Amino acid sequence: MSDKTVQILLVEDDEIDAEAIVRAFKRQKIANPFTVVPDGIEALGILRGEAGHPRLPRPYLILLDINMPRMNGIEFLKALRQDAELCQSIVFVLTTSNREADKMAAYNEQIAGYLLKSNIDRDFSDIVTLFTSYERVVEFPLKVQNNSTFFM
Repeated sequence: MSDKTVQILLVEDDEIDAEAIVRAFKRQKIANPFTVVPDGIEALGILRGEAGHPRLPRPYLILLDINMPRMNGIEFLKALRQDAELCQSIVFVLTTSNREADKMAAYNEQIAGYLLKSNIDRDFSDIVTLFTSYERVVEFPLKVQNNSTFFM
């Protein structure tokens, strides 16, 4: 894997949850840079470098809430998968929704995993281990060109 630091895009409308997630990563000595946005529309803007947002540099990993205003997590996933430059983005859903319909809809959009916020406090060390192992072991796409991903 490239020695380039993996950026984390947290798409979360609840400021308290967002703060708690970022703090929890820092407590576990995870120093990856975080970008936090409140909904799918702003997340797409950052990923595309639109609406005055600088483009989020690759490699990145997305932590996505399901229940958000303007554009919810499932709508965001559908838009992401339809975008030729963003379709291969790695997404973990991190939500309070334990609804089977939400899980199926998310997995139908090729997410990497579905994690419940209620398990964060109890199982956070396991979640941190998952993310650090994922970053260490998995090859991330760094550059997209002409609908093909090239690894650097």
